[in-house]
Amino acid sequence: MYDAAALSALEWWRLAGVDMIVDEAPRNWLRPTPSVPAGSSSAPAAAPSAVPAPAAAPESLPATLDTFRQWLAGAPGLPGDASSRILPVGNPASGLMLLGDMPESDDVRAGQLFSGDLGRLFDRMLAAIGRDRASIYLAALAPGRPAGGRIDPAMLDRLTRIARHHVALAAPRRLLLLGPRPVRALLGLEMAEARGRLHEITLNGVATTAVATFDPQMLYRQPALKAGAWADLRLLLGTAR
Repeated sequence: MYDAAALSALEWWRLAGVDMIVDEAPRNWLRPTPSVPAGSSSAPAAAPSAVPAPAAAPESLPATLDTFRQWLAGAPGLPGDASSRILPVGNPASGLMLLGDMPESDDVRAGQLFSGDLGRLFDRMLAAIGRDRASIYLAALAPGRPAGGRIDPAMLDRLTRIARHHVALAAPRRLLLLGPRPVRALLGLEMAEARGRLHEITLNGVATTAVATFDPQMLYRQPALKAGAWADLRLLLGTAR
């Protein structure tokens, strides 16, 4: 049988709030219990939730075409560097802008878009609509060629914003998009859906009529597509104002 005095002592300690013999941290058993105002919950207040970090501010891009071209030559984080990037060329006042994908390896060595055999095909395309390189404004979605010729999806989002800003600054009446990536960047469509019709787009308040077609690299590899490209060029000619 338990000693009555021992049981009485244990009961006294239980009533005093002692619920274990040994605890790792010292405890002040005689500390008064904080009073809880009437009508309030006795549960401890929840810890404040973490405040999300503010979103990064949109990239600030140059406000004029001249300063944009200078910025493009040395903008950090874009494919290529100042020595290998190919900047826009031609006459922005011509009213016709062509947007390609990115420089080929031969283009980087030659220092111009659509060089070599592709360049000869491209020049014939221009001649078919009564133009040459001096009477258009030519640019690429990516000013430099990334390693392996592959554009990272995160980089593509940035290149798309830059290209749309570029087109708004150039303010062409007509825009010819050469290949799937420029088409997706400016129209948000795939080639099969975008080809064969005119697209009216407005960027920063500037209205432009766009046409989608194959890029010269694809036409060079698949000559059977040239008939479709010629139909696209005739559609482009029909947008003259």
